[in-house]
Amino acid sequence: MKKRVLTVDDSRTIRNMLLATLNNAGFETIQAEDGVEGLEKLDTANPDVIVTDINMPRLDGFGFIEGVRKNDRYRAVPILVLTTESDAEKKNRARQAGATGWIVKPFDPTKLIDAIERVTA
Repeated sequence: MKKRVLTVDDSRTIRNMLLATLNNAGFETIQAEDGVEGLEKLDTANPDVIVTDINMPRLDGFGFIEGVRKNDRYRAVPILVLTTESDAEKKNRARQAGATGWIVKPFDPTKLIDAIERVTA
């Protein structure tokens, strides 16, 4: 059975790159444009792993991660942050919110897939 990945990013370019990378690697990909849409799609997506940006309109990645972690059903779902940010303070804030890992954009497709395989093993 294919693993399901929920991606949350406001950049159409990044969403397209994620879709191509994940689908080519055999994942089922569900996409959202920001944290609000990500939370709305959570139950129908029922993801095995989540990949989210930090800087987004309406609800940023921190708020999105906190929202996911408030739901018992998704408390243990791995969340990888994919962002241009590499600031230690933001990494700590994401970890405290409940993020599992951190990948800096632009991402290497192979490293992203390796990271997803690792956290869903």
